[in-house]
Amino acid sequence: MQAPDSLMFITQRPEVMFVRGEGSWLYDREGAAYLDFVQGWAVNALGHCSPLMREALATQAAQVINVSPAYYNEPMRRLADRLATLSGLERVFFANSGAEANEGAIKLARKWGQRERGGAYEIVVFDDAFHGRTLATMSASGKPGWDRLFEPKVPGFVRVAKNDLDAVARAIGPGTCAVMLEPIQGESGVVPFSTSFMRQLRELTDERGVLLVLDEIQTGIGRTGRMFCYEHLGIRPDILTLGKGIGGGVPLAALLAREQVSVFEAGDQGGTFNGNPLMTAVGDAVVAEVSRPEFLARVSDSGAYLIERLRALSAEIGLGEVRGRGLLVALELGSPSGAEVARRALQGKLLINSPRPTSLRFMPALNVTRIEIDEMLARLRPAL
Repeated sequence: MQAPDSLMFITQRPEVMFVRGEGSWLYDREGAAYLDFVQGWAVNALGHCSPLMREALATQAAQVINVSPAYYNEPMRRLADRLATLSGLERVFFANSGAEANEGAIKLARKWGQRERGGAYEIVVFDDAFHGRTLATMSASGKPGWDRLFEPKVPGFVRVAKNDLDAVARAIGPGTCAVMLEPIQGESGVVPFSTSFMRQLRELTDERGVLLVLDEIQTGIGRTGRMFCYEHLGIRPDILTLGKGIGGGVPLAALLAREQVSVFEAGDQGGTFNGNPLMTAVGDAVVAEVSRPEFLARVSDSGAYLIERLRALSAEIGLGEVRGRGLLVALELGSPSGAEVARRALQGKLLINSPRPTSLRFMPALNVTRIEIDEMLARLRPAL
């Protein structure tokens, strides 16, 4: 059935209409089952319609759904305390989307620069970065083609090459307040910054007295096998943004910061639905589940198995590199055939994503099983 004409065009959607989901599976109007390795772009941490999430939603909906952010509510306080304890960053601001959290991070860094670095407002960002779709986060992003979209952009972002510490050092000046990056660039094809670069960058920002902002919208909340990707690197940021998996499928995001960096004053930041009890109750249930050591160990094990199986398939049929960490993985195809492979996979009832023309990205539920990984590979093979 074709989508209603009343929907504004933003992308070319296939005609399939999904009506139900369970775990790693989606079902269309005819009852056909599709294996979902996109999961809302790494959003559904516990898969579709998790019983844990359904219970949290029902319980909270029977108590209170929305309270003005001008007042405390219990789930908001509980989730903030949990995130602060897990991250070591003392302050939390809730938002509705990753872009909104990153917009808040940009504002916070600029406010800090205004107060602590004589009005500094520039932020060093990186080629191929993706930080969201607001004007400021698009300006911070390095997605090809975006430099000419929705002009004029928000000024104050200085772009440098990935993994080039000397370029970062040259870009930091008296007007710089922060360096902002994703530890693994998801939208550019699951491209990680090197561990050595990240550690040296932390040292450099400390030496120069500027903030390190990590966008973990895609890599946070267990996606890489640790609660936060920066834990693999042995560093901690000054500002951290979280989204996608934090709500397990409901609209929720968060901006975290060190106490000394949390310089917002009354009226500087807000949002009508930010921190509402319905979403934060679900988020607290998701984060409590994902943060269990046994759960994270299972993510690491499943990720290693997925990478091992993809590498074997790539070697067998002559494809390219497999890269990633945990359950955020990409396969290089060696040709600009990603969209066609994804289209053929859909015909075989498999949902995968091609973030760049030459690569495929795999973002299954964090509780995906080995049986489901094997089934994905069986459906991927004919598409390839």
